[in-house]
Amino acid sequence: MKAMVLAAGLGTRLRPLTDHKPKALVKIGGRTLLEITLKRLRDFGIREVIINVHHFAAEILDYLKTNNNFGMKVEISREDVLLDTGGGLKKAGWFFLEHGSGKNEPLLLHNVDVISTIDFGALARCHDESEALATLAVKARETSRYLLFDEKLQLCGRRIVKMREDEMVCTADRVEALGFTGIHVICPRMLTMMNEQGAFSIIDLYLRLAHEGQAVRGFRADQYYWRDLGKLEQVHQAEQDYTNGLFF
Repeated sequence: MKAMVLAAGLGTRLRPLTDHKPKALVKIGGRTLLEITLKRLRDFGIREVIINVHHFAAEILDYLKTNNNFGMKVEISREDVLLDTGGGLKKAGWFFLEHGSGKNEPLLLHNVDVISTIDFGALARCHDESEALATLAVKARETSRYLLFDEKLQLCGRRIVKMREDEMVCTADRVEALGFTGIHVICPRMLTMMNEQGAFSIIDLYLRLAHEGQAVRGFRADQYYWRDLGKLEQVHQAEQDYTNGLFF
């Protein structure tokens, strides 16, 4: 299995920590977010990874070189213009479709600005067993943007709190609103279905594919530690969590 670490964001909400470095190099417990993510992937058994970069890209490349890529084969996908999550994956698609063993294996996507103890093995097994096109790790948590799933954990819509109505892409008798964790597994064939151009959200892609009848499933990750690090106060809370032994 190969992986992609999404690390191209500007990290503006983490200022002043990101005034002179990318958010991937912000530290928790003395380790950068990129190190934490790569070592988690490596411990799972992943040895090949691609990282998309934009903001302070040179610093990330120097950091990887200094640390010998943490013992992994690392490719870089440079984005001169930010492509968002879907566009970033599409640009890096060659890495997963290139010749060689593992071409048909699922791939794991991981936002660099989340920390979790989510079991990648359980997520991958869920993906294989359901034969889904994509499997998203989700939790029952408060957020401003929810994904809506039916009783079989098939994606069927989304809920943006500030909007009056849910956006439904397929019918369901009952839906459950869950928060996406930024960790997901997809089949390589999904890369051939990405007809969107330029910058676009991978969530928009998932909703389109679900509307077209594709299996886009949820994986319940409620029992695992997880924290988004998109805001400065969340970084401070993660430091406290680390001190309290909640992860690694």
